[in-house]
Amino acid sequence: MRWSVLTDNFGILLRGLWITIQVSALALLLALAIGVVVATLRVTPSRPLQVLGAAYVEFIRNVPLLVLIFFLFFALPSVGIRLDAFVAGVLGLGIYTGAFIAEVLRSGIAGIPRGQLEAATASGMTYVQAMRFIILPQAIRATVPPLGNNAINLIKNSSLVSTISVFDILGTANLIGSRTFAYTPVLLGAALLYLTLTIPAALAINLLERRLRVGQR
Repeated sequence: MRWSVLTDNFGILLRGLWITIQVSALALLLALAIGVVVATLRVTPSRPLQVLGAAYVEFIRNVPLLVLIFFLFFALPSVGIRLDAFVAGVLGLGIYTGAFIAEVLRSGIAGIPRGQLEAATASGMTYVQAMRFIILPQAIRATVPPLGNNAINLIKNSSLVSTISVFDILGTANLIGSRTFAYTPVLLGAALLYLTLTIPAALAINLLERRLRVGQR
């Protein structure tokens, strides 16, 4: 195998790594924001808002991520909305992952005694304030492992943005492979670059989980 192709194109691969980091970080922020809002809708006393939150989760979770990305990039221009490939990729990943994060947070909220919410609202807090300051912080702490798993899955799923010509790790690797026909070393190199993101993320999540567990004692 022509391993020299990795050293010859190292700078290009690093640019692809940087694009992956940007896509993943922005999509994760969007997913967390969506997840918090939708999880709150799913446990609100308002039945119409519960239905709205449930409809979002069930629809997005049962549509393939690639279909969502393609819709944002290829279908929206037909109605006059043109998104840059990078933006479409971030939106697709964020919207998709947000549905899973919403379910994780909803389960965390369900594990908190209902009396805490009732006590907060009885003391003068609004429902939104009680969720923001009392319930959600506890739910997030209780769901760090599954939230972390979703973050790692998002990093791996970010490889799909290469299908709309975003030159992330996989997109860059495919470009180099098409030029050199040395797909094996290039794709192995791409796999190693993904590992440089996911393994530290997994270690950080485990460390955070241990610290939170110690803090609760």
